Amino acid sequence: MPNVLNFYLDESGARHPDHDPGKRAAHGYDWFALGGILIKEEDEEVARKLHKQFCSKWNIGDPIHSVEIRGCTGNFLWLMELSKGDRENFFEELYQLMRAVPAVGISCVIDRPGYNLRYMERYADQRWMLCKSAFNIAVERATKYARSIGYRLRVSPERCNKPEDARMKSYYDDLRTKGPPFADDTSDKYGPLTADQFKDTLYEFLPKKKSSPMAQLADLYLWPMCMGGYHASNRPFQRLMQDGKLIECGMKQEWPMLATKYYCFENVVRKA
Repeated sequence: MPNVLNFYLDESGARHPDHDPGKRAAHGYDWFALGGILIKEEDEEVARKLHKQFCSKWNIGDPIHSVEIRGCTGNFLWLMELSKGDRENFFEELYQLMRAVPAVGISCVIDRPGYNLRYMERYADQRWMLCKSAFNIAVERATKYARSIGYRLRVSPERCNKPEDARMKSYYDDLRTKGPPFADDTSDKYGPLTADQFKDTLYEFLPKKKSSPMAQLADLYLWPMCMGGYHASNRPFQRLMQDGKLIECGMKQEWPMLATKYYCFENVVRKA
């Protein structure tokens, strides 16, 4: 059996470029993102044990869902019943879970207004669904990382519905047979892999349900990576960076080609 690196992906935001954000979240940004965690197969037992210990301590029987946790809603409405001190302890222990698991975060975050500014006039109704760009970019960077450590890559997005799951699988299959779909003149500087390199490295496409502890950890990691593109001092993002839990930690010249990709962020004024 080969050494396998697992890439658990979650998504955040709507996939369609013309999505009407309606009533935006408190942060006010409009993104689509796809990403999560990379973890070696042999390290998953440790991660699952840590997840189980956290859930047992806090009597959590439902999947950990970051949106509900941040808002203290849905299955995590009970957080509002805790004292301020206990609630702070919960959030701190949740972060310590993220810190302790032997995984690193990686994603592709697309700024929707920036995407439309770049592509609307040129492609109009022929613009891609944002998940196509995000999947190809995130998986290619994860594949490069897997190759650098001598591992093959299993890609495990969270299950959505049959049409969307099939869409993701088609992106995966195309990488193995055709390589990345981006134009050569714009992607050469990123050192794209060939179809044969993808075929050699991509091991399996295996979607996971939200009940998967690893899918839940991917969910927890994704939101700070999204916020980090807009707000460098966002506390969860900052802590993950300081603790070396994001793939770009320690990178220098390689960062533009291998780290989390903030796509179409040219007009985003990133807060310090």
